[in-house]
Amino acid sequence: MDDIVKQAMAKWPNVPHCYGWLALDARGNWRMRDERAQQQDLPGDKLTNAALVGFINRNYQRDERGCWFFQNGPQRVFLNLEVAPFVARTDPAQGLVLHTGEPLPVPQAAFLTEAGELILQAGDIIAQLDDRDFAQALEWFELDGKPLADDALLAWIERPQGKLTVRIGGTAVEVERIARDEVATRLGFVRIPAA
Repeated sequence: MDDIVKQAMAKWPNVPHCYGWLALDARGNWRMRDERAQQQDLPGDKLTNAALVGFINRNYQRDERGCWFFQNGPQRVFLNLEVAPFVARTDPAQGLVLHTGEPLPVPQAAFLTEAGELILQAGDIIAQLDDRDFAQALEWFELDGKPLADDALLAWIERPQGKLTVRIGGTAVEVERIARDEVATRLGFVRIPAA
């Protein structure tokens, strides 16, 4: 957390929390959701200012309820999450990198939703693989120890049969099928926090 944030929290300890105004989309973009976006359930405007995005990334945390927020000075701005608290992208040098810029540790668990979203769990980090990187990740999958064709993966998603694994950083992790609407509850976070 930035020092300036810690100082503001000490100076103004009772600032009300903010809900619904900031979101993280499935591609790792922070989105500002004004009143219109909230009323019409729109994703909101993508934040592109590098300094602001960096500030949010550095001050992004989780509370004891499993709600993710951005500590904006003395105020907690709670995030609406499209899928997961983090989005992972492939990086030739570091393997998988989170949308915040940090490397993703080797996952202990992996899940595929009915929509083909790959969810990775590494300790407290729950990250969805950016869908633009999924084609590249296809080569990481094995079914019963053998390379997997696209159509076989689609068949497994529809009806899981056999042992599906994904090899990340030299480690094979068994993949479990999970319903998209069960991801948050099962993995212990809140997608849409409320006061």
